[in-house]
Amino acid sequence: MWTHPAWQEHQPNPRERLRSYAGWCTAVEGNTTFYATPARATVESWAAQTAPEFRFVVKLPKTVTHERRLAGAEAELRAFLDAIEPLGPRAHALWLQLPASFGPTDLGVLAAFLRGLPPRYRYTAEVRHPAFFADEKAARQLEYVLGRVGAEWMPFDTTTLFAAPPVSTGEREAQAKKPRVPRRTRALTGYPIVRYHGRDDVDATVAGWRPWIEIVTAWLREGRSPTVFLHTPDNAGSLVLARRFHDEVRAGLPELEPLPEPESHEPMTLF
Repeated sequence: MWTHPAWQEHQPNPRERLRSYAGWCTAVEGNTTFYATPARATVESWAAQTAPEFRFVVKLPKTVTHERRLAGAEAELRAFLDAIEPLGPRAHALWLQLPASFGPTDLGVLAAFLRGLPPRYRYTAEVRHPAFFADEKAARQLEYVLGRVGAEWMPFDTTTLFAAPPVSTGEREAQAKKPRVPRRTRALTGYPIVRYHGRDDVDATVAGWRPWIEIVTAWLREGRSPTVFLHTPDNAGSLVLARRFHDEVRAGLPELEPLPEPESHEPMTLF
């Protein structure tokens, strides 16, 4: 996400864009790893551009989660784990985004897969099958499977996105691609991770995240360490919105550390 075209004005040098992004926010979704496992040298460059406490939430490759559906993908998984090793402590969590067809009857496969993962990483699962949201028994079974290995259930809150008909091409495309599921707010671990999707309209996006301000504040008071990712249909304003969300949480929790101040890349002038 740090290579978004709309953010290039903050850092014109493509080799420094992650470093620039890390001056705005302290975590990033590693979504590109879903499509291809990066070269180890590439990941080494990611580590070099970020502080040890910076958080990468790295998505497992689709060959593992979607094509093999967590079974018989040992070689692909080993290649992925070897590639991301240079991140070290920056690998905050490894993210299993499961297909919408992956339902309650697949929980045995998920349990076996999670048991075989190296314990040095945290894990978070994003599920999209409707049964996990409509059937309390299915939800509890999933929580049990995740809880046995200390994994988190990552909610993707699209309720604001779907709160009204689309008013732009971007919103129409987002509604066609994103899952329409109820908001889920229960944390299983000390490190909950939330994905929130708003709309083109900033006011609607901010109004929609109000419940999360209270939830995240409560988690912090409980001693948890949450990570929140903010999306809009084009994501152009997500950096600013993420900082605004953090500021709103901090307004009710002043002891929360502020985000870093972004470096200026404006040309220097004499006056």
